[in-house]
Amino acid sequence: MTRYDLALIGFGGVNRALAELIAERGDELAAELGFALRVVAITDLRAGSLVRGDGVDLAPLLAVAPRELDFSRMEGGSAEPRNEQVIRHVPADVVVEATFTNPDDGEPAVSHVRWALEAGKHVCTTNKGPVALHGRALRELARRNGVRFECEGSVLSGTPVLRTARRMFGGLRVSAVEGVMNGTSNYILGRLESGLGFADAVAEAQALGYAEADPTADVEGHDVQLKVMILANEVLGAELRRSDVPCVGISGITASQVREAAARGLRWKLVGSAARRPDGTVEARVAPVALPGGHPLAGVSGPVNAVAFHTDLLGTVTVSGPGAGRVETAYALLSDLISIHQAAGERVREEAYVG
Repeated sequence: MTRYDLALIGFGGVNRALAELIAERGDELAAELGFALRVVAITDLRAGSLVRGDGVDLAPLLAVAPRELDFSRMEGGSAEPRNEQVIRHVPADVVVEATFTNPDDGEPAVSHVRWALEAGKHVCTTNKGPVALHGRALRELARRNGVRFECEGSVLSGTPVLRTARRMFGGLRVSAVEGVMNGTSNYILGRLESGLGFADAVAEAQALGYAEADPTADVEGHDVQLKVMILANEVLGAELRRSDVPCVGISGITASQVREAAARGLRWKLVGSAARRPDGTVEARVAPVALPGGHPLAGVSGPVNAVAFHTDLLGTVTVSGPGAGRVETAYALLSDLISIHQAAGERVREEAYVG
């Protein structure tokens, strides 16, 4: 049976959830999917780095609270993350990148991805920055090195919007995409509709784990801005930069505005959209919009996300599901690994056919 050795870059919630999935369901997944997964390296800003060529025993790591994890105390461990050394030189088949990213330049995640592709290793990532800011260049780098660059989790966590558009929309012309793509802002708007003030709604979202201690990226729309860039570039073939996507968040929306709109059958949503103009160029934006009740995005509530694709033959096709969550995002990584395996199988069949 084929086995893929993984190097996990970052061991926060998402990669830790993937490790839990491998530890708890590895044999079951191998039997179902036709390939096995083994972790041979982990790096983490706080815990350091851990390299075991014969496979990392995940159970003891997962038994330790994340903040107490210290790889330097373990065989093959170091107190330093050593991301570049691990990515470039550890013999792994796939680098799984799940660190933080700067929305202005995509670092350090974009360097992690580039190092892996240059080393001839497949990459799957949940990071928006590398895909939104450098997606085309990274895909070309992957092509030149005969490997895959997969990023399903960069838009709607485990809900497969990118793969749906690529694989299921053959023969369709997609003219526009629009979506509710940030569960935090969507939850806050829902609570404003219920009568809560903005500050109280944000505090509640933080208490429930929907919002970070600093919710700026969510409430000001920066998170959605990167996701719109990914959809526009990946689905509509655009080459948008952040400066091409005007962005307005929800911090200026008041509870009274939300309640007044609801009384008229409208619901405020933070909508990211991209549409093809008649001349073939693509325009995009992020802004709060009061949607009529019949709109496909109006009924999206709480932390749920959705993207509507406007097509020529099917009309509007809407994909909805979880837009966040460590387990859900870990599933996106698993789906990327499945895609890598399927692509490898297709290449083998093509080579056999040519031969």
